Amino acid sequence: MSVVARSLRTLGFTGDWQAPRRRAWAMFLIPAVVVYTIFMAYPLLNSMRLSLYTGTGLRPTEFVGLENYRELFTNPLWKDRFFNALGNTFIFFGVHMAVQNTLGLLFATLLAQTNLFGRNVYRSIIFVPATMSVLLTAFLWRLILNPRWGMLKALLESIDHPEWFSSWLGDEKWALIVVSLVSSWQWVGLPTMMFLAGLINIPDELTEAARVDGANAWQIWARIKLPLLRPIIGIVAVLTFIGNFNAFDVVYAMMGATGPPNYSTDLLGTFFYRTAIAGEHPVARPDMGIGAAVATVTFLILMTGVSLWLVWSRGKGEDGAVL
Repeated sequence: MSVVARSLRTLGFTGDWQAPRRRAWAMFLIPAVVVYTIFMAYPLLNSMRLSLYTGTGLRPTEFVGLENYRELFTNPLWKDRFFNALGNTFIFFGVHMAVQNTLGLLFATLLAQTNLFGRNVYRSIIFVPATMSVLLTAFLWRLILNPRWGMLKALLESIDHPEWFSSWLGDEKWALIVVSLVSSWQWVGLPTMMFLAGLINIPDELTEAARVDGANAWQIWARIKLPLLRPIIGIVAVLTFIGNFNAFDVVYAMMGATGPPNYSTDLLGTFFYRTAIAGEHPVARPDMGIGAAVATVTFLILMTGVSLWLVWSRGKGEDGAVL
């Protein structure tokens, strides 16, 4: 029994003294639950329901069971495009993990140095792209990478190395990598801020004790700071995973709905857009049932990935304190 409860009983109060607190919790929780149910839970469950139906329009009415999933995984019209988009999405995610999050950790480590001159300015510079519109970012980089009069081509020509430039956005081998790098450039500020917050919260006593014991800067970072950042690294990885598997806007704005050239930049988001809304060639009509099946499979992939991370982090003892 808590001290407050014993005091109230001493004063003769035997009622349910926690009832006002429960009512306060309910007042804060109920609006959030209602909003989540209307805008998250219901659309998700309704999408799963629609994946069992077929027909034209936004509300297919003919029940077909798992036929849409069979079509998605066996019909060449859907299967080839789906697995191509799935593979591209994994590459998109891998580039973000290797470039965006690695640079974010590097930038955070540098910005955490108290003797760094102008570090507040650097923080703003790194975070500014994340505040820009995706459409603006895509248009800007299309101008920079234009093979005729782009800024990058002019810059390389000015230093007598025009051979270093190539029409990367028109090359099937490089288009997806370039789009992924542009997206990483725009969003690198988010993991930087999260890592920086984690580094700032590490007690100075730990690093000072390590210095007294003779540890250098690298040993302090690798053996003290990095292990303490593992929960945040895991959260950043999960957020990157979820964000990349829902990515649509950067490819649509920079390349188009079909993920050119030859579907080499097609992601699950753009594939879903074509199947459910715009219509996939050569069918040229939207199929909301197939689109809902794509959305459901994407959700299952996300749920599996996040669940595996939760199981792994719980086994490592890194779960409760962070999540």
